[in-house]
Amino acid sequence: MPTFATFDGLRLHYTVWDGDGRHRRPVVLQHGFAADTNANWIGPGVVEALREAGFTVISLDARGHGRSEKPHEPERYTEDTMALDVSALLDELGLDEVSLVGYSMGAIIALATTASDQRVRCLATGGVGSGIVDFGGVDTRVVRPEEIVTAMLADDPTDLPAASAPFRALVDLVGGDRHALAAVARGAKNVPMDLTAIGVPTLVLAGEQDPLAAEPERLAAAIAGARLVRVPGDHMTAVMNPAFSAALVDFLSAHPADHPARPAHRV
Repeated sequence: MPTFATFDGLRLHYTVWDGDGRHRRPVVLQHGFAADTNANWIGPGVVEALREAGFTVISLDARGHGRSEKPHEPERYTEDTMALDVSALLDELGLDEVSLVGYSMGAIIALATTASDQRVRCLATGGVGSGIVDFGGVDTRVVRPEEIVTAMLADDPTDLPAASAPFRALVDLVGGDRHALAAVARGAKNVPMDLTAIGVPTLVLAGEQDPLAAEPERLAAAIAGARLVRVPGDHMTAVMNPAFSAALVDFLSAHPADHPARPAHRV
């Protein structure tokens, strides 16, 4: 499986699925907290839908997740650091332009990357809403970082608060490193984002029952020209609904590459 050394030397894992030539711009996927490529994108059918539509798909296991390295120091996990990882992956693959898709934590990373890296020409976010506008990240009115830390480190996960219990259940399901994920939660800064810096076509996807994507219309309104699509489901299930993948494919297909992008390569 391909890995590369990101800007600070950490080795990160990524996967590439080649397209059939119909779309020249690759799609880069960034998963959510405690998930990985399999849990967030392969299992729910997102990769399959994109491949059936002809896209080259690239998925990055974020630091602390999946098959990437997992340091336990919170300072290794700021949003800016994880955005630099995405840019380092584009450098590694020699890509001139990409469409970037992020879910939950991955949406925060994708927004930060798009604001700073001109190679992102199209953006789609899922699992976030007005928390981005009000807090610059996870909606702390729903779940606080310290609650996630407690959930990650609890010896007995049977009596956790309703807001944090699903994240512990997910990490146990995928076999994640709970101490690394506690460091991810501690490292999040939740500083205000300059959403006016995002000038690319943007899709905001939100589960109708997702409290972490509440008031998605406010996020869409804060990004010039952004389109909002609501799909059935909550934070854990919206990405699994076929409507999520269908809306994503339709949006990305409607915004083709500006010029031929160099193909992704494996190392």
